[in-house]
Amino acid sequence: MIKPHGSDELNPLFVYDSAENEALQKEAEDLVSIVVSSATAANAVMLGGGYFNPLTGYMNKADALSVADNMHTTSGLFWPTPVLNLVNDAGSIKAGDRIALKDPNVEGNPVLAIMDVTGVEEFTDAEMATMTQQIYRPAEGESHIGADTFNSQGKVCLSGSIKVLNFSYFQSEFPDTFRTAVEIRNEITERGWKKVVAFQTRNPMHLAHEELCHMAMDRLGCDGLVIHMLLGKLKKGDIPAPVRDAAIRKMVELYFPPNSAMVTGYGFDMLYAGPKEAVLHAVFRQNMGATHFIIGRDHAGVGDHYGAFDAQEIFDKEVPKDALAIEIFRADHTAYSKKLDKVVMMCEAPDHKKEDFVLLSGTKVREMLGQGIAPPKEFSRPEVAQILIDYYQSENS
Repeated sequence: MIKPHGSDELNPLFVYDSAENEALQKEAEDLVSIVVSSATAANAVMLGGGYFNPLTGYMNKADALSVADNMHTTSGLFWPTPVLNLVNDAGSIKAGDRIALKDPNVEGNPVLAIMDVTGVEEFTDAEMATMTQQIYRPAEGESHIGADTFNSQGKVCLSGSIKVLNFSYFQSEFPDTFRTAVEIRNEITERGWKKVVAFQTRNPMHLAHEELCHMAMDRLGCDGLVIHMLLGKLKKGDIPAPVRDAAIRKMVELYFPPNSAMVTGYGFDMLYAGPKEAVLHAVFRQNMGATHFIIGRDHAGVGDHYGAFDAQEIFDKEVPKDALAIEIFRADHTAYSKKLDKVVMMCEAPDHKKEDFVLLSGTKVREMLGQGIAPPKEFSRPEVAQILIDYYQSENS
């Protein structure tokens, strides 16, 4: 199996030993505690599950600035985006303290992790602005949901190693879907897959997405596909994870051969960082055991902020050739061709005009579903459409 990023073995930070976990939970009762941001909590979940291997905790200021600038820590580890615990005010917390990190997303704010603080440092306004530009690349004066979220957390950076005690709400709310990198690696082994392609989604999968996965598997000679859903916070208007999960599972059940596709999800908040986030996605797909990763048009984008293929081009222009072991499958927009009577990548149909494809905007699809009208079969599987119709009609009633 493909090696994890940065080490020979995967080193998840979750405390699996029940006695140790219980002892740390008890210890946390007497520790100084802070309720962290949702982004910090999501980082803890990813560290706990092994997705952020080989990191051992939250970055210090020097590493964060270096990663934002050139995608390497000060020690030389390739890493695409800072992994931070940002707060507005550290209070009495100082280097050498042991603190409890509390979950902002679960009622009662249970302890999510124990942290050994090695540094308490503050970013200047100029440093925050520079990091924001390097990670999210917003245009001057432009509002960017990812950049705004990043800057809302505070400027004080708490660095240090952590031990993760639970997986927030992801394990309880999505027991059939949430999987750690460790669990996905184990299942890949159990299924006997050797060549595995991963597909990232924060939306339901229509026919074009389904066919893109089939294309990637066929062209790469893969024996397995991991459909990997983002289960964390999205933006307003996105379809809730349970609905996406039901729609995708129905598609796999009906339209993929047995033992060829695995439906899973991970606990992380969307960054909307476009190219930099695409590289981060590749890192944690390698850590979960995928050998290939599909990156299509405007991967991890928001609106029309990034160029259509920026998330692919970053692998040519900014990612060193030996930085990652995982390989990228580059996809163009896929759509149903009326001429060829099948789904194709639009770049592979140069004799086609726009009207030769079945194309529907997201707005139009949502309108149809809300009215109980299924999109054409060339756009969406009827069984998938019905699940979405039921959701939209329940929302509208």
